[in-house]
Amino acid sequence: MLEALRQAKIAFEKDEVPVGAVIVEGEKIIAAAHNQNLSLNDPTAHAEILTLRQAAQIKNSSRLDGCDLYVTLEPCAMCASAIALARIRRVYYAASDEKFGAVENGARIFNSSSCHHHPEIYSGISEEESRELLQSFFRSKR
Repeated sequence: MLEALRQAKIAFEKDEVPVGAVIVEGEKIIAAAHNQNLSLNDPTAHAEILTLRQAAQIKNSSRLDGCDLYVTLEPCAMCASAIALARIRRVYYAASDEKFGAVENGARIFNSSSCHHHPEIYSGISEEESRELLQSFFRSKR
C-alpha cells in the first residue's frame, strides 16, 4: 500500500485526484499508476485501469490470475468491473468511497449475479493517510 500511496501523492502533485494503485504478483510490484484523467484527457484513466493495462501487457494476458491490487480508494463501478474481468485475486483498498465506491458501497459489483469473478476484499489499510490526502486535495479546490 505504501507504493500506492506514493502514486497517489504523484497524482496530487500533478493536480489529479490523488488515487494510486499497484498490482503485485507474488511479492513483486509489476504495475503502478495514479489517476491521469486530466493529463490524458481520458475519463477511463483511473489508477486501477492504468495498472490493469500495464500488468496485462507485462503478463501478455488479459487475465491476471494470482495478482493482487492495492489501491488508495475503493474502486468505482467501472474499475470494479474491470478488476473482475481481469480475474484479480485480491483487492486491498485504503479509504471507502460512499458516493462512487462499488465494492462495499453503492453498486457492489462483486455481489452482482452478473459478476463471474469475486476477488477477496480487504479494506481500511492506510485509510487515514489516504483520506487525508483526498480531503486536502478537495479542500484546495473550494
